Amino acid sequence: MNDSELLKKLAGGLEKGARFEEAILAFDRMNDEDPNRVEDGEGRHEGYELWFSKQLLNTVVELRPDASEALLLAARSQHICRWMMPRSDFPMDRAGYLKWRSDLKRYHAKKAGDVLSELGYDEETIGRVKDLNLKKGIKSDPECQTLEDALCLVFLGKQFADFRHKTSEEKMISILRKTWGKMSEQGQEAALKLDLGDEEARLVKLALEG
Repeated sequence: MNDSELLKKLAGGLEKGARFEEAILAFDRMNDEDPNRVEDGEGRHEGYELWFSKQLLNTVVELRPDASEALLLAARSQHICRWMMPRSDFPMDRAGYLKWRSDLKRYHAKKAGDVLSELGYDEETIGRVKDLNLKKGIKSDPECQTLEDALCLVFLGKQFADFRHKTSEEKMISILRKTWGKMSEQGQEAALKLDLGDEEARLVKLALEG
């Protein structure tokens, strides 16, 4: 099922499916402004964050077919306009990294909330989407954990192969261990079924053995 078919199916199961589609379209327009372009698999090029948001939503639905509207919206807007707040704008140390990550979550939550408010979503739904984007409740909130599992799975299945070339093996193994620790048992089971390349599989094996 391609992205368009998935969205139509999801919208069809909602009371106000047209509004949901408008929200997704608004998120997608913003994310397609990302100057970092990637091929979408059908010969077209799109913003990297648009590509990423499609992967994330699809993975969320695979993990939780009964995902709430708020979770679906949070998945599609999780990294909205991420390139507008680059890592280079913050000190290149641990404290700078943590502040960047924290500020990013608030930035994404506000961006998503503004779009939903303009489309007439109620405050409860907007607040829920923001909480999910802020990752409030990992390990205790099932939907928040699903979102975290999906983020980890997209990283492992779609980004890991390129990312490993940019860091040392020792650091990569440490990142993989932290990633594994963020996931639920369901997420870990899904990760073990990913079709990884030989080198990626070797690194995961080393991380888990450690």
